[in-house]
Amino acid sequence: MRGTPRRKAGLLAPQVEDYRTWLAQHGYTPQTTRNMLKDLGQVGLWLARAGLRVDELSEERLEDFLAVRRGTRRRVPGIRGMAPLLAFLRETGVVAQPQSAPTPITTLLEQFRSWMEKERGLATPTVLRYENTARRFLTEQAMTGGDLTPARLSGADLNAFLLRECERVSAGSAKGRVAELRALMRFLHLRGAIPLRLGSAVPPVGGWRLAAVPPTMTAADVQLLLDHCPRDTAVGVRDYAILTVVARLGLRSIEVARLELGDVDWRAGEIVVRGKGRREDRLPLPAEVGDALVAYLSGDRPRQQARHLFLTCRAPRGPIRADLVGDVVERACLRAGLPRVGPHRLRHIVSA
Repeated sequence: MRGTPRRKAGLLAPQVEDYRTWLAQHGYTPQTTRNMLKDLGQVGLWLARAGLRVDELSEERLEDFLAVRRGTRRRVPGIRGMAPLLAFLRETGVVAQPQSAPTPITTLLEQFRSWMEKERGLATPTVLRYENTARRFLTEQAMTGGDLTPARLSGADLNAFLLRECERVSAGSAKGRVAELRALMRFLHLRGAIPLRLGSAVPPVGGWRLAAVPPTMTAADVQLLLDHCPRDTAVGVRDYAILTVVARLGLRSIEVARLELGDVDWRAGEIVVRGKGRREDRLPLPAEVGDALVAYLSGDRPRQQARHLFLTCRAPRGPIRADLVGDVVERACLRAGLPRVGPHRLRHIVSA
């Protein structure tokens, strides 16, 4: 057997080969895989010495393991370094997923999330944003003596929360809080949790169009961004493909992150874009975009069964998040010596 012999992995010996495969599928290098297999073996031996079962492993048990290791070794990985092992064991059912008793707020938020997804058809990032605001609002304004009491909410509670948000975030984000609060109030009223339609009590946030002039960007500037994107590394090839998709197709960050391999119809020369409200559009696939995608897909992109088009370049490999698209654009601006802009500015150039 390669790397870590089964006889040296203690109680986790049966998981050695499956863990090796799992690490390879998630993009870990051979050297990192060897080190992480050694960690698996050490944990397995420690479980046996401690008289513990494998299914008793948890974050707390791993902290105990690391504490013992620190007493005998100078360099010991932190708890984050053990996270892949625990994730693997939970995914394969060797260790049970952590269970936590639902609280009134978590139960209400689950219902709110389901309502936003099924009734309103909101995109996942929008749902998460609305849910985060709802969690903060309910925690700060709807708790009485440790109990959730939304029926006691008033317009004053909404105003107090919104005033605090205005001090904490930008005007644009504060306007978003208004929409998020109104959605929560509508849901609570429809559910019967509040007797009044408090959504109308949420005041609008003042703002003036063009109060802050956004950085300008011309078509020549966009070409400069593309020209200054290095393509001699896997990250550079991927970032160039992302930049090209944004610049030539005018896609939003979330639309780029959602793209799947099956969305590219090479024969028809089209690409399927999933937009707001679960809408799907078919756009022509320009030759420049197609060439950039071919270069990316022909590189060292993981060959595992990943539906998403764009993946992270570091382990654990997985779909990119929407905010990475903004990071790619900002890095391109720095390389080209241009003012920093977000992907949204490139969309305006496309539609101009």
